[in-house]
Amino acid sequence: MKCLILAAGYATRLYPLTKNFPKPLLEVGGKTILDWLIDDIDAAGLVDEYVVISNHRFAGIFEEWAKASALAGPSAGSGARKITVLDDGTSSNETRLGAVRDIQFAIEQLELDDDLLVMAGDNLLDFSLVSFINYARSKGTSCVMRYYEPSVERLHKTGVATVDENDLILQMEEKPAEPKSHWCCPPFYFYRRSDVPLVKVGIDSGCGVDAPGSFIAWLATRTPVHAFEMPGARFDIGSLESYEEAKRKYGK
Repeated sequence: MKCLILAAGYATRLYPLTKNFPKPLLEVGGKTILDWLIDDIDAAGLVDEYVVISNHRFAGIFEEWAKASALAGPSAGSGARKITVLDDGTSSNETRLGAVRDIQFAIEQLELDDDLLVMAGDNLLDFSLVSFINYARSKGTSCVMRYYEPSVERLHKTGVATVDENDLILQMEEKPAEPKSHWCCPPFYFYRRSDVPLVKVGIDSGCGVDAPGSFIAWLATRTPVHAFEMPGARFDIGSLESYEEAKRKYGK
């Protein structure tokens, strides 16, 4: 299985911290946000390559991080995992490709033909993603994660799914004006191998490309997609305030 990490954004709400530095490499509790995510997954030995999709401005910084990583660096030895940094060629928030086009860019550049774990590189979880991977494999479909979000205001800014009693997605919508449920879908996805070629089909069919959930919303209208209920919480580090809160929690 390959793990695609979406890290090509510019995190303008975190300026000045991220004006010249990528958000996923900000430190929380003695480790980068990205290392928290990767260390969790790698402990289970389920991923053989990590692909970080960066913009042009930050690609060099990610390359330096990858060289020094305990997974792929000099200290990794025979247990090294492959870490690939892809530069999507964009250099500003206005010219960014969008998350779905970045995913397709990685699929094309690396000729990916495998199950994919796709995730944003700027979220922290207080539970292991291994449970999500095991769930997806038990279902045999592409899957998303979900949690109950009581705030309608927050639901307007994220992906929202309606599901049946077996977790099957009946409908999913990004940033709905009128949310049809309180099931919020954060940016963590499992694409089964057979669905990977459909990313291009979705783009060509006109699915949204900015939010990564837009492809899943499109995919769920064509093939079964299940939604795993998260057993814990996540930190979405989208502002200076949320970053400080995450540091206080993980600093303990």
